[in-house]
Amino acid sequence: MAEAARLLVNIDVPDLHAAEAFYAAGFGVRPGRRFGDAAVELLGLDAPLYVLSRADDADAGTSRADRARHHRHWTPVHLDVAVGDLDAALARATAAGAIVEKPARDAGYGRIATLADPFGHGFCLIQFSPEGYDAVAA
Repeated sequence: MAEAARLLVNIDVPDLHAAEAFYAAGFGVRPGRRFGDAAVELLGLDAPLYVLSRADDADAGTSRADRARHHRHWTPVHLDVAVGDLDAALARATAAGAIVEKPARDAGYGRIATLADPFGHGFCLIQFSPEGYDAVAA
């Protein structure tokens, strides 16, 4: 029988140490394995986070125009972190350096706030109602 697939989350950042500190303080994760100065595994969520050092000039062999740019952008893929107390999680994340893009608000499934980490990656904090997504499912 084939092994079940697992989800791994990789987050590219320009400053590995600052990112580790942010995610530890903001999400309560703890370091797992370290991969030299290239990456750190952060544990404590349903899927491990791999924070990868990706300075803009780190991609040797590519033209400057083709290198990754680490500025604010919203992609179709982002993190949603389900929390038990949105207000407490929001306070913790902003104290760690997150930027609130849309403050906490009610939604059909509970409450949500939209933020960015200090490196420009978007994420949401969600506190589900007892019905959660079932409250809005067709």
